Amino acid sequence: MSDLILGVSAFYHDSAAALIADGVPVAAAQEERFSRRRHDPSFPAAAVRYCLEEAGARLDDVSAVAYYEDPRLKFRRVLATFLGAAPTGFASFRDTLPSWLGPGGKLRTADRVRADLAALGLGRVPELSVRRHHESHAVSAFFPSPYESAAVLCIDGVGEWATTTLWHGRGTELTPLAELRFPHSLGLLYSAFTYFCGFKVDSGEYKLMGLAPYGTPRYADLIREHLVDIRPDGSFRLDMRYFEYLRGQVMTGRGFEKLFGGPRRAPEGPLTEREFDLAASVQAVTEEVVLRLARTARERTGESTLCLAGGVALNCVANGKIIDAGIFDEVWIQPAAGDAGGALGAAQAVAMERGVRRDHTATGRDAMSGSLLGPGYDDEEIAAYLESRGVPHQRLDPDTLAKAVAEGLAEGKIVGWFQDRMEFGPRALGARSIIGDPRNPDMQSTMNLKIKFRESFRPFAPAVLAPDATDYFDLPQESPYMLVVSQVAKAQRLDADSAGASGLDLLKVHRSTIPAVTHVDHSARVQTVTEHSNPAYHRLLTAFKARTGCPVLVNTSFNVRGEPIVNTPDDAYTCFMRTNIDMLALGNFLLEKSAQPAWSEEHDWRAEIPLD
Repeated sequence: MSDLILGVSAFYHDSAAALIADGVPVAAAQEERFSRRRHDPSFPAAAVRYCLEEAGARLDDVSAVAYYEDPRLKFRRVLATFLGAAPTGFASFRDTLPSWLGPGGKLRTADRVRADLAALGLGRVPELSVRRHHESHAVSAFFPSPYESAAVLCIDGVGEWATTTLWHGRGTELTPLAELRFPHSLGLLYSAFTYFCGFKVDSGEYKLMGLAPYGTPRYADLIREHLVDIRPDGSFRLDMRYFEYLRGQVMTGRGFEKLFGGPRRAPEGPLTEREFDLAASVQAVTEEVVLRLARTARERTGESTLCLAGGVALNCVANGKIIDAGIFDEVWIQPAAGDAGGALGAAQAVAMERGVRRDHTATGRDAMSGSLLGPGYDDEEIAAYLESRGVPHQRLDPDTLAKAVAEGLAEGKIVGWFQDRMEFGPRALGARSIIGDPRNPDMQSTMNLKIKFRESFRPFAPAVLAPDATDYFDLPQESPYMLVVSQVAKAQRLDADSAGASGLDLLKVHRSTIPAVTHVDHSARVQTVTEHSNPAYHRLLTAFKARTGCPVLVNTSFNVRGEPIVNTPDDAYTCFMRTNIDMLALGNFLLEKSAQPAWSEEHDWRAEIPLD
């Protein structure tokens, strides 16, 4: 029988479970998809159950459980931080300590994980291996990558102590080369600006990235002069006088306000030119640091390929800058680059120690199965659900379904697309997606305001047939996980007049033949689709190209603002009925909104979903 290892990340945010067999991912999912609580930090009981069920296994069949970070080392950092900041921050220290030292506290996380696993009633709990946070990130980046050897760069907020680490991966070995430590953190610098611009930390960073093209980096020099000292090799130090996260529960204080001309933006308040420019400025500084770190990684390892993980690796604009700079021949980014992916990396770290081989590198493909590692539902299960609800539907063969959906898209309809296994990681990749026609100039605002119920400035991503990608985007390599931003190809751009437009008015300017996925700076967060990575989505894109001549679709996650991506057919149908989605493709079943019975709920569902 295969050697099964279960990985767990929990108790901070984005809890997840992952199961590997002989080093290869079998199943992985975030707990939020089951609990319907966004960024759920609780023990991933449902995700663990799913992973074992997917493999037809019990805990008795698992040889080891790996936890993604070392809680005791993390506690030492927390304690040292409060002691170093004394006497300020005492109130925060008083409030935080019980969560570590109380019954079931974080200091006893290993015992808590064992107890929570035992409570599942799925057999004996295997040996528990506690890994380091950045080790988990690094292994998740390198082990499933398609490269025999590579430089590995991990950048995030903070694990135990490490905030940035450089590694050299060769075969089944991963050697640490350099480390930056808390409180000097690029992730926390970016989160400080996320907080100051009125967004939620550990949730709104992607909003800040999307906001940046609306502004100019007029504060970048101020950031370099006062907040962060950047060295030629990419190492850096923050001036902690401007930050509050050492002393309390907020990111910034009066020093930050004085430097940037006033208090932080109130959450949900109006966006002003200052927020646009702050976003542009911290994005520019982040890219500078990341590029310097990438050059150092190339120099220190001599490798021509780079693997990335950690929360900052979700900054797809910075990833695109690395690729555009030509520092490496290829870059591969772990699709679950944040803490959820730590569950996978922790499990694979144990496998590496046991000498498991990386046979997948001989194929030239990664081992992530397109990141489609979550639950899937066959047509019999979907049919049973639809019939139990009395839902009007058609059952079609796959080719007919793709043609019918492509026709609807060409007519301007918005489609919920629920196929195959759910994605692992924060991106919808054509398994749990809402899709539309990128040629429609009204599609961006319609999707944001009437489907997603979110801020109008948020850009949408294009999915494109891989062979056609270079006709539409300046993309020198494939981007299967929607983690690279590139420019829209000049051949697709229009002579748009944006003179006098600024801020959100820039949204009204149509810049290309695919305006719904062209950001205000002509950029796009591209997903390249192959038949191997996602057959159903590839079939749809092919049908849409045959119908319209365009091999591109708008692809956004199947959810509304503040809600996790849908997991089950019921999640999908509920989202379909609550929004202005016109069609829903559930496996090989097609549902038309106009044919559905009236939808009603006792309570206002939007009031029950907290804003992100």
